[in-house]
Amino acid sequence: MRSEKPEGELRRGWTTGACATAAVKAAFAALRTGEFPDPVSITLPKGETPAFPLALEERGDGWARAGIIKDAGDDPDVTHGCMVLATVREGGEGIRFKAGPGVGTVTKAGLPVAPGEAAINPVPRQMMREVIAEMGGTAAEIEISIPNGAELAAKTWNPRLGIVGGLSILGTTGIVHPFSCAAWIASIHRGVDVARAMGLSHVAGCTGSTSEDAVRALYGLPLEAMLDMGDFAGGLLKYLRSHPVGRVTIGGGFGKISKLGQGALDLHSGRSQVDMQWLADLCPELPREPVLAANTAQEVLEMAQGMDLAQRVAEAGLRTVREVLRDAPVMADVIVVSRRGEIIAHAR
Repeated sequence: MRSEKPEGELRRGWTTGACATAAVKAAFAALRTGEFPDPVSITLPKGETPAFPLALEERGDGWARAGIIKDAGDDPDVTHGCMVLATVREGGEGIRFKAGPGVGTVTKAGLPVAPGEAAINPVPRQMMREVIAEMGGTAAEIEISIPNGAELAAKTWNPRLGIVGGLSILGTTGIVHPFSCAAWIASIHRGVDVARAMGLSHVAGCTGSTSEDAVRALYGLPLEAMLDMGDFAGGLLKYLRSHPVGRVTIGGGFGKISKLGQGALDLHSGRSQVDMQWLADLCPELPREPVLAANTAQEVLEMAQGMDLAQRVAEAGLRTVREVLRDAPVMADVIVVSRRGEIIAHAR
């Protein structure tokens, strides 16, 4: 999976929902006319009309199948390059959706699709209904599948959200915006929704796997309680303000929690920096000039051996958390975790 942001202008891509819709249109057209349109054009929710080349065309007795290779543009999307297949059978009652191999099934409440249903989100479902209706169809079974989707899903949030067996068919606009903060924050929100629907009273947002492992071990939290917050502390806390859970633990390394303590809600290195002057003020026992000249927060922490600087940072982080939560009925605590995975400070 690509992870580094390329230089220059980034190329947009297409969601699994857009690819699935185009595949459905091509397959249904083949049922009606005997020919697969290639490329096949669809209209996205905001009016764009992209065309998708077909990577697979198959027909059988009463069914047709089309496949499209997903192009996620320059986004580091695990589904980039996978094939999205749609098998369409006309008839029956209404438009029905089925999860084929590699597409997940929802098992928990709190998601936009009910438990027991194929993990095909509402907007893609509507887009597929519309392309069937455009060609005069009123009743069909639509099966979406993604070869290797079950393996790819292990790299996504799906296991935590209770989506089993594969990937989700997603997208509200049909367009993948590269390195989208909004997409990550939306995933955090869905994690909160699932936790609330499960009746969980304690969730945790951590900046990375090391802090997540430490926090989870400390509290014995279930996987569904662990929200992949990453750098988006604000995205999590603001959502909890209006969708409260009884308790939230924020965990992270010394540098990330330092930025939270300064009041930063986006902890990404490209969007916030540790203020060495702030650290110097927080720990006046240290000689000021070496702190101001330090390259990293970790360097300052090492200077402060035997002092409670990490605890002061955790307490500052907790103040920020409480300021964002305002009067929401959410208890909070903040944990600082070392690079070796040890808890070195805990504010509550």
